[in-house]
Amino acid sequence: MPDNKKPNNITESTSIPIYKDWMLFMATILIVGFDQLTKYLVRDFMSYGESIPESGFFRLTYYTNSGTIFGLFPNIPVILTIASVVAIACLIFFYKTQKNVGGWLRLAIALLLGGAIGNFIDRVSMGEVTDFIDVGMWPVFNIADSAITCGIFLLILVTVVFPELSKPKPDKDI
Repeated sequence: MPDNKKPNNITESTSIPIYKDWMLFMATILIVGFDQLTKYLVRDFMSYGESIPESGFFRLTYYTNSGTIFGLFPNIPVILTIASVVAIACLIFFYKTQKNVGGWLRLAIALLLGGAIGNFIDRVSMGEVTDFIDVGMWPVFNIADSAITCGIFLLILVTVVFPELSKPKPDKDI
């Protein structure tokens, strides 16, 4: 006779559907919203190529990028748009295949999803991505790029270096 009992602690449960994971969903929406708002403000209030301040280590500089991170693979918007859709689908699939997704892993996935969706919106609506954060010798980038970079770093950290961080903390009996 099958045991139809519900799991009594977090270690026995399975992952929840992505649309019901409010932490992941809200973090992703906040990243996309902040990314799109900052890009809109840059496009609306700056001239292309303008830097504020005009010189220095940290500036806001309005550029666009038809390629990937650091301007790699320029002028292939259709392929990069398809790659964005595939990346978003892979992230959702990865999330759905995980059991007991902890907060750190959920944050890593939210950063990656938010960044991928933010740049995807630009690619679909304009054929290129708006960049504006200009730091030292680095190529100009944006909030979505930062989220993707931080998400990759955090994902490696919680899946390879400290895999125990990818799982939720077990409930403690009082």
